[in-house]
Amino acid sequence: MLKLTSTEPHRIVTETLIIPVCQDKDIHHSSVIRKLVRQALGIDTFQGDKNEELSLHQPAEVKAKRVLFVGLGPHAELAPEHFRQAAGKGVRLAMHAAKGDAVLVLPDGDLGDNLAREDLMAAMAEGAFLSNHCPTPYKSEQKIQALKTIRLYTDAALARRSRAALKRIDAVCRGTLQARDWINQPANEKTPDQLARHMAQAARRHGVKATILDEKKLQGLKMGAILAVGAGSAHPPRLLILDYRPPKARGTIALVGKGVTFDAGGLNLKPTGSIELMKIDMAGAAAVAASVIATAEIGAKQRIVGVIPLVENMVSGNAFRPGDIVRAYNGRTIEIGNTDAEGRLILADALAYTAKQYNPQTMIDMATLTGACVVALGEKIAGLFSPDEPLRTVIEQAGREVHERCWPMPLPEDYQELLKSDLADMRNIGPGRWGGAIVAALFLSEFIGKTRWAHVDIAGPAHHKKAQAYGQPGATGFGVRLLCQAIAALQDEKR
Repeated sequence: MLKLTSTEPHRIVTETLIIPVCQDKDIHHSSVIRKLVRQALGIDTFQGDKNEELSLHQPAEVKAKRVLFVGLGPHAELAPEHFRQAAGKGVRLAMHAAKGDAVLVLPDGDLGDNLAREDLMAAMAEGAFLSNHCPTPYKSEQKIQALKTIRLYTDAALARRSRAALKRIDAVCRGTLQARDWINQPANEKTPDQLARHMAQAARRHGVKATILDEKKLQGLKMGAILAVGAGSAHPPRLLILDYRPPKARGTIALVGKGVTFDAGGLNLKPTGSIELMKIDMAGAAAVAASVIATAEIGAKQRIVGVIPLVENMVSGNAFRPGDIVRAYNGRTIEIGNTDAEGRLILADALAYTAKQYNPQTMIDMATLTGACVVALGEKIAGLFSPDEPLRTVIEQAGREVHERCWPMPLPEDYQELLKSDLADMRNIGPGRWGGAIVAALFLSEFIGKTRWAHVDIAGPAHHKKAQAYGQPGATGFGVRLLCQAIAALQDEKR
């Protein structure tokens, strides 16, 4: 879908030409583009401020039906995310106006010392790709449609250097869109078994081995925590294992994703206002599955294992109860303080199983785990927990690079006291409401053995109610670009 072109701007035939405009500095060398920008800035309603947009129809200088100008703001503040957002906004506007193609003009003028053109190209390619998505397959009439092709205009030298990077961006962004589609899918169409099969099928198309463990196999493995959470549903739980293993693999990275296909809260039933969006409680699973597939397509040199517990947390006469005691895969007993703290239970079995069976050098779990993390960090930043400072730094830096931001959170040892139980080895919640995200992360840390581990709580950024610069309302696919970037950094770390 994404292509590079070095055809001179005045020769490009397209329905929509998209030009990013800096508020106080010319960032384009092309005399044709500069003339168009001056024309746009001469209109009172457009100053090049961030979030400003302007459309000109059939200007004489180019062979485009329309030219869209998207403001970037002041030159001193320019960063890759500004260009990612500008590309996304431009493509979204083009989708409303046309059904064919669009061409984005990559700036080639003075971008400042901190913005490499390769980074600029990657950011604009990501924004364009991620914006060109219509997550509404259930509507009888589609008001907008994805563009058939998007071209990025740049000089021939940068185009040659960027072809390999563009293939990687294509794979990672397609993974992000796949994750969005899985998350947006209604719960009645993604029971644990259905979702496991959908993900397995997608993985096998890219040469990834996929194994689905049903409830009988989970019973044989004594995964009491997963089985307890799934006991109240008519749809039994599954454990999906995706295994990308290239020849001469340089170690193993394991990804574990929370997959609650619908979370009613169990007997601690969620109230109206909280329960309606609980089809998204498998966003961690979607991010992990899509990341394994994307890294396989890219051709990562390390073995990447994705372990995805899938359950439906429902209410019935078979549902697990507050006060029950369950035994996890590693033998630890857990007193249930709240059935709505179910994500950490299924992750407990999955983490312990992954650490024992695959002995990975690094293990990262991703989950829409706690509302407390949303209270702490809001809806755009994930919580990052790890006792390993170098790993924490790798993930935090990866988040900055792709603008899937993570904020390091503490794991204080004395908070472990909050998980003590009089009847079992531990409880699944603390005695009070405070520090919930920390307590949940500390709970998970009891099931990782000695494995290098990080936990990413994506409860906030997994879903947006309003359209964003390069995303429609609904699932964001947060975590796919983050994990792929972190895996690449960890791969370089091994060299």
